Amino acid sequence: MMDSLTILKWIGTATGVLGALLVALHIPQSGYGFLLFLVSSTSWFVAAYRMREFSLMFLQGVFTVINLIGVWRWLFTI
Repeated sequence: MMDSLTILKWIGTATGVLGALLVALHIPQSGYGFLLFLVSSTSWFVAAYRMREFSLMFLQGVFTVINLIGVWRWLFTI
């Protein structure tokens, strides 16, 4: 059985891959990719915190801000 940290990392990985695929397809639903990226970066931020990997935590914190900008632009500027 997987522990909660492993599950969190797999959620971050899966949503990151799916988000990248949606954005790369450049279809009307591509904006949902930013929501998936947001889930991914948040998951990885929490995992990095639990692992005490502060460089990864910083990176995912920056990605979270960037993803929030993407979600904002997708929702309010289309």
